[in-house]
Amino acid sequence: MQVTADTEPATVRGATSLSARTAPSGGWWRSAWTLAEVRWATAATVLFLAGLIVNLAGGPAWVYWPLFLACYIAGGWEPGWAGLQELRNKRLDVDLLMVAAAIGAASIGQILDGGLLIVIFATSGALESVATKRTEDSIRGLLDLAADTATRIATAEADGSREDTVRVADLAVGDVVWVRPGERIGADGTVLDGSSEVDQATITGEPLPVDKAIGSEVFAGTLNGSSALRIRVDRPAAESVVARIAGLIEDAARTKAKTQLFIEKIEQRYSIGMVTATVALFVVPLVFGQPFTSTLLRAMTFMIVASPCAVVLATMPPLLAAIANAGRHGVLVKSAVVMEQLGATTQIAIDKTGTLTRGIPHLAEIRLLENTQFTYDEVLTIAASAEHPSEHPLAAAVVSAARAAELTLTPVDTFTATAGLGVTATIDGRQVQIGAPAALLTEDNGHDQAAQTAVTELQQAGATAVVVLIDSEPTAILGIVDQLRPEAPVTVQRLTQLTGTPPVLLTGDNATTAAQVAAAVGITSIHAELLPDGKVAAVRDLQAAGERVTAVGDGINDAPALAAAQAGIAMGGAGSDLTLQTADAIVVRDDLTTIPTVIALSRQVRRVVAANLVIAASFITVLVIWDLVGHLPLPLGVAGHEGSTVLVGLNGLRLLRNAAWNQARAAGES
Repeated sequence: MQVTADTEPATVRGATSLSARTAPSGGWWRSAWTLAEVRWATAATVLFLAGLIVNLAGGPAWVYWPLFLACYIAGGWEPGWAGLQELRNKRLDVDLLMVAAAIGAASIGQILDGGLLIVIFATSGALESVATKRTEDSIRGLLDLAADTATRIATAEADGSREDTVRVADLAVGDVVWVRPGERIGADGTVLDGSSEVDQATITGEPLPVDKAIGSEVFAGTLNGSSALRIRVDRPAAESVVARIAGLIEDAARTKAKTQLFIEKIEQRYSIGMVTATVALFVVPLVFGQPFTSTLLRAMTFMIVASPCAVVLATMPPLLAAIANAGRHGVLVKSAVVMEQLGATTQIAIDKTGTLTRGIPHLAEIRLLENTQFTYDEVLTIAASAEHPSEHPLAAAVVSAARAAELTLTPVDTFTATAGLGVTATIDGRQVQIGAPAALLTEDNGHDQAAQTAVTELQQAGATAVVVLIDSEPTAILGIVDQLRPEAPVTVQRLTQLTGTPPVLLTGDNATTAAQVAAAVGITSIHAELLPDGKVAAVRDLQAAGERVTAVGDGINDAPALAAAQAGIAMGGAGSDLTLQTADAIVVRDDLTTIPTVIALSRQVRRVVAANLVIAASFITVLVIWDLVGHLPLPLGVAGHEGSTVLVGLNGLRLLRNAAWNQARAAGES
C-alpha cells in the first residue's frame, strides 16, 4: 500500500507548540488580574494618561491635578507603605525614595514628573509579581505530572489479585502497584513483573522510550507503554524524582529573586545620601535664619535635580529596547534583569536532546548483512511495512524514512507487537521480525555473530541498533539516531568565541550517545546519564568555580538547571510548559544561532547603559553643584533634569533598530 499522511511519526517529546500555549485566550491576563499589584499599576497608568491628555490639551489644573493625585495614590501607596515598613528594619528602600521624590515634585508644581516616576515603579513591581506567580503556578503544574491515584495490589492475598484504588500520597515504601498500558506511573519504584517501554523524557530527557523489565527502575510521572507493569514502591510521593524537581526549582527561584539590576545595588548609599542632603539643605539654612519659602524651594530643586530619574532611564530604555529587538527576532527575554545578566555569561551549560538535537528519531543507516539477497530499498520497504501498524517511535522513524524515499508499503497479513522486544509480521508469505538485538540475536549462530558485530559498531557510533530478521535470518541492522540540528556546530563555535570556553554538555542520555553528539558539535566537557538534580549539581559546581552560567534546555528535566543558573534559556518549539515558565528567555523559533546573538546583544546593552550612566551622572553632578554653590532657577533645573532624561532615553532606544541585532550577530560570528 502507498504510505499516506497517517504514517506521520508521532512527536517523541510531544508538547503543544509555543504558539498554541501563548495564544491570546486571555487566560494569562485573567490570572495576572488576580494580583493586587497589577490592578493598582493599571489604575495608576490609566489615571496618569488621563491627566497627561488633559494637561497637553490645555485643560484646567482643577481637572488634571486630581487625576495625577489619584495616580499618586493608586501607584504609590503600596511601595510607600512597604518602604515605611523597611524603615523599621533600618533600611531605606528606593521605592520610598521615589515616592518622596514624586511628592516633592508635586509640592513645587512638577506633578507630571512625579506621576511618571510613580507609574514606572508601579509597573515594575506588577511585572515582578506576575513573573513570580507564573513560576509558582508552573511548579504546581509539575506535580500534576504524577498520577493522583494508583492501583495497589493486596500482596497479602495468595494470588495477589485484590486491587484497591488509593491516592498516590498514601502509598508507602514496599507497596506493590499495578500500572496498565498508557497510564502514568504514580511512584518511583522497581519493576517486579512485566515488560514494557516507558517514556521518561520528562525525567531524563531521553528521546526514545526505554525498555523496562523485571528489576528496572521507574519514575513517578513517566508514561507506561503497551504492556502492564507490576511495580514495588521504593520512595514515598514527597521524595520522588518529580517532587524533587519541583523543590529544586523553588529553591533556585528563591535565590534568583534576590537578583537585581546592577544600578539597584548602590541604591542604599545613593538614597541615604540624597535624603540626608535634602534635609540638610532645608534645615541648616533655616537654623541660620534663611526664609522658609526660598529654603524649601532650594531643597525641592535639589531633590528634583538629584533624583535618579535619568539614572533609571539610563538603564531601562536600552534594556527594554533590546528585549523588544530580541523578541522581533525570535527570542523572548522575560525581564530587564535577564537581559543584563546574559551579557555577563562566562560558561554555557547545554542540554542534548531537543536542544542540540531535534528530539525525534531518524533512520540514519541501513547496514545489510553479507548473506542477504535483498537491496536497501527492499529491506526498507519490508521493515516499514512491518512497522507501520506499530505506535513505537522507532517504528515511526522507519516508516518516515520509507515515505521520504517514496516507497510503496505492502499490507501485512498478520501483526504482533511485544513490549520491549519488537514486532512480528507476515508479509507476502515471509515472516518478518524487527526488534532489539538482545531479543533476536544469539551468540551460537554464525550469522547472528556477524549481525552482533554490526550492532556493536552502530552502538559505538551513538545509534540505536534495530535488527531485521526475514524468515528467521538476520538480514539488516537499522541505525536510528536523534537528528542533530544543522545549526548546532556553528552555534557551539560562536558560544565558545563569546565566552572563551566551549559549552558544557549536560544530558540524561547515555555516555556513548552524548560523546558522539559532543564530538559532532565541538564540545569536550560532557556530563551524561544525569537526573535533574545531577544537572543542578553540575551547574552549582561551575558556579562554585567562579563561572556565571547560562543553561540551555527544553525538557522538564532541564527546568531545575535553568532555574539554578544565572540565566536559563528554553527552546520554545518542543519545550514543556514548566520549562518555558521557569526559563528566563525562550528561543521561540527554535533557532539555536539566536542564543549567541542575544548574549552579544546583552553585552552591547551593557556598554550603552555604562555610557548613559556617565551622561546621567554628569548632568546630576553639574546641576547639584550649581544648586549648592550658586542659585539654580527651578525651571532651568527641571529643564536640565528632563533634558538628561530625554538624552539617555533616546540613546537607549537606538537598540530598537535592526542594525543593533545585526551588529550583535556579527559579534557572535567574529
